[in-house]
Amino acid sequence: MSWWLLTYLILGLGSGFVAGLFGVGGGLTIVPILLMLFQAQGFPEGQLMHLALGTAMATIVITSVSSMRAHHQHGGVRWDIFRSMAPGLVAGTLIGSLFASRIPTDTMAVVFTFIVYWASLQMLLDIKPKPTRELPGTSGLVSVGGLIGGVSSLVAAGGGFLSVPFMMLCNVNIRQAVGTSSALGFPIALAGVIGYILGGWSITDLPGPNLGFVYLPAFLGVVVTTIFMAPVGAKLAHSLPVKQLKRAFGVMLALLASKMLWNLLN
Repeated sequence: MSWWLLTYLILGLGSGFVAGLFGVGGGLTIVPILLMLFQAQGFPEGQLMHLALGTAMATIVITSVSSMRAHHQHGGVRWDIFRSMAPGLVAGTLIGSLFASRIPTDTMAVVFTFIVYWASLQMLLDIKPKPTRELPGTSGLVSVGGLIGGVSSLVAAGGGFLSVPFMMLCNVNIRQAVGTSSALGFPIALAGVIGYILGGWSITDLPGPNLGFVYLPAFLGVVVTTIFMAPVGAKLAHSLPVKQLKRAFGVMLALLASKMLWNLLN
């Protein structure tokens, strides 16, 4: 157990930094790694992806708060966008996470890979929106929030891989998009972890100690270190040039998607 706990602590350092830098919650970073670690520990094959997703979602609750506070101190959170999108995010995430227990692990992994590749291309190709494009009204933001929340719950992400490209397509500055995304990660994670706990509550062959699909030793190990690194990443996000930040965001997403694709093919 001590060896596995050490790996969780190290994982928290990396995921916290990435969460603060890119406003992605950290789930995109740790899901593939948790999947490998759980497999190495001999956890039930049929529940591997669900455990990785549920545990990652639980860590985002803590990470998002730390990252959000750091971005807010730099004036990087658009609270008007947050207030409009949050109701849709909560509803979409809760529905999606409850539905996730009925989806096979391989199917969820394919969805994860496809979506992350798409978001990566948006960043790397530096697709620029029409100068006149603006954010939709309140009802539009609620609807977009519901879609992002539902998809995020299936891949245990804070939504940044979708919300950042969406806001940038609506001409929101990337630093504000990243900061706002870090705040949006909290309602996604909170609703999502409730769904994953309830979805796995009645399954008897899950490794313990656990709360449904949340494996507690991994959750605690990751969050202990991630809360210290998220502010470091957030500070760097507000000092990097915009183009460099976008390119780094795209490369990070492409690497994660490629790793998941490799796991699928093997």
